[in-house]
Parts: sequence; structure tokens; C-alpha cells
Amino acid sequence: MKKSNSRAALLVMAAVMAVTKPCFAAEAGAMAAAPMTLDEALRLTREHNPRSLQATEEVKAAAAKITESRSGYFPQLSAKAGYTYIDPVSEINIGASRMSFMPNDNYDAKVTAEMMLLDFGRTGRQVDLALSGKKSAGIRRDMTVRDLSLATVRAFYSVLFLQEAVKVQDKEIAALRKNLDHMQKRYNEGAATRFDLLTTQVRLASAGNRKIDLQSQLENQSISLRRLCSLKADASMTLSGSFDIATEGSDMTKLTTSALDHRPEIMLTRENAQAASYRKSLAAKEGMPRIVGAASWGTSNGYQPDINEMRTNLSAGVQLQIPIFTGFRTSASTSEATAMMHAAEQARLDTEELAQAEVKQSVNSLHTSREKIDTTSMLVSQADLAAQHARIRYQNGLGTTLDLLDAESSLAQAELAHLQARYEHVLNAYDVRRASGDLIDH
Repeated sequence: MKKSNSRAALLVMAAVMAVTKPCFAAEAGAMAAAPMTLDEALRLTREHNPRSLQATEEVKAAAAKITESRSGYFPQLSAKAGYTYIDPVSEINIGASRMSFMPNDNYDAKVTAEMMLLDFGRTGRQVDLALSGKKSAGIRRDMTVRDLSLATVRAFYSVLFLQEAVKVQDKEIAALRKNLDHMQKRYNEGAATRFDLLTTQVRLASAGNRKIDLQSQLENQSISLRRLCSLKADASMTLSGSFDIATEGSDMTKLTTSALDHRPEIMLTRENAQAASYRKSLAAKEGMPRIVGAASWGTSNGYQPDINEMRTNLSAGVQLQIPIFTGFRTSASTSEATAMMHAAEQARLDTEELAQAEVKQSVNSLHTSREKIDTTSMLVSQADLAAQHARIRYQNGLGTTLDLLDAESSLAQAELAHLQARYEHVLNAYDVRRASGDLIDH
């Protein structure tokens, strides 16, 4: 009875798995085929790109450096044990007997605690340097992630642009093929010359070559986007996005102020200048004395009256260490730190000037791309109307083959120019965000 129940249960489970397995497969396929938005691409880049992960690990290493630098505030414990054989040893003859002052076999085991009691701020400056290093590592991580995000944005919109450009080229090729079919009929009827037929064929071949170039660029940009997002090379990728994005205000004064306050490059140069001042202070303290306390507890032999007996012993003391001559190391370190501090200050000034220039350049490019969108939109309307008239005139025998082909080509070029202007507008908008200090996390 139990065996039959078990078999029945297994059959039910198998039936359920057979029914649900296609559902799970369909769900997984739907997830894999789901369009990827820009936010999703940026998330994948931030969370999985090796350069982003490397920058995160460097921040962790800098945080560990802080703990390492603070070790000077704590006692340093060590243990050691040893054996030493000495021969000859000090002896004295007393009558017929001989007395040794030390054994031949010497054993020693002890635990020692040593602590810096006063170093006139050296450890504190080392901690300050470590804290500054962590801030710098965090800023460099932000810069890395921002640059990766901007590269992802460019690759994402490049794929969208090239996909639309291929569609425009397909539209031109379809129109040219239609014209070629019509031209072939007219040529067969003797109403068109061989030159007209060859001209149409050449235009069609040229349009096909342009499509091949666009498809090659599209594949290359897709490879770049997969690499940035850490996707597999053969992973299917469908994008969901638009060139119609909302742009923030382009007030030059506000953007410049934001850049000076939030650009990670500027923040890094300021942190480098602060770290250089810490190094100068630390170098100046190298000539100061140190007060070190030490205590040890252990067991060893060699004590009278039985020099072979192991006995517990304790020692403690304070030591004053004064550097008298260090081979000009202190003065050289101070000079080096002073020069590095001046260099860091000049780097800060240069980075601030560069940031202000980039804000102006990006805003000018954004304004130019906005104007191009308006002008190219008008050109598309005019070219579309001209193409419609050229088709009607050609069908009625009032236009030449070259007129029709030129009209179709002009329409395709106008549509591509309008698409290019919208694409550049999006990239310029993100350039403005980067120049003003935005980390581009969405």
C-alpha cells in the first residue's frame, strides 16, 4: 500500500514538473528578452564592471590603512623563546670544588609589551594621512563610476542611434528598390535608357554599403555596451529608450558654482593638498624625540644559587630616543613635502580652471544641438515634401530619374541629420551634467 502511494506521489510530482517547467522556461526567456533601460544599464555597470569593483576594493584597503595607522596608540605584544649554549662560562674554584656563575645551557622564554608613550604627534599625523587617503580613494571611486556611467550612456544611446539610422537606411533602400523595379519596367518598354537603369542600381548599391557600415558600427557599440555592463558576449540585448529627454537649466553661473563645489576632480586636488600638508607636518616631527615604555615577563635559568633552575622574572622600563643625525633625511623629507604641497595647490587651481572651461564648452554644445534639432526638423519636412512631389512628377513623366533619386537621397540625409542632432543633444546634456559635478547615477 505504501509503495503504491509513493508511486502515485512520484507520478503527480512528475506531472506538475512537466506542466510548470515550460512556464518557468517561458518566464526566464521573458526576463532575458526584457528590454534594458538606461537605468538598468547603469546599475549593471556600477555593480558588476571590474573597474568599479576594483575602485570599491581600493576604498576598503584605504579603510584598513586607518586601522593600521592607529596601531601606534596600542601596546605591541610579542613572545619569544630561545636556547643558547655558552662555553666556557665564568667559574671560581673554592677548595676542591668548582662553582659556575652561569650555566652552559641557557633557556629563556618571555612575553614583552612595548608602547609608545609620547611621539609628539607622529601617530596622530599618520592617522590623518590615512583618513585623507580613504577620502581620496572614495573620490577616485566616484570618478571611476562616473566615467564608466558616462561611457555606458554614450554606448547606450549610440546603439539606439545606429538602430534608428539602420531603419532610415532601410527606408531609403526600400524606396530605391521600388524605383528600380519601375525603372526596369520602363527600360523593358523602351521608355528609359540603360544609363537611367544603371544610375538607379548604383544609388541602391551605395545605400546598401552605407547600411553595412551602420550595421558594423552598431555591432561594435553593442560589444562595448555589453562589456561595460559585464554581460556575456552572446547575451541578447534589446534596449528601451528615447532621445526625448528633459534637460535641466543651463544657467552658467549656477553650473559653474556646482562644478566648483561638487566636481570630484576638484575635491580630489583639495584632498591631495590637505594630505601634502599632513606629510609636511609629519616630516617636521621626525626630528622630535620619542618616549617608549616596555615591560616583559618570563622565565629563564642562570640565577644563583641553582643556575640550572628555571625562575620567573619581570622587567620594566622607560626609554628616551633622541634622533641626533639622520643623514639629512628629516630636512629632505620636509623640503619634499613642501614642494608637493605647492604642486598640489597648483593642480587644484588648474583643475578649477579646467572645470569652468568644460562647463562653458558643454553648455555651448548643448545650445548648438538644440538649434540643430529645430533646423533639421524643418529640413526633414521640406525633403519629405520634395520627395513626394518628385515621385508624382516622375510617375507623370514630368521629372527625370536623377531628380527622383536626388529627392530620395535628400530625404534620407535629412532624416539622418535630424536623428544625429537629437543624438548629439542627449550626449551634450549628459556632458553638461558631468561638467557641473553630477555623478550620473541615473
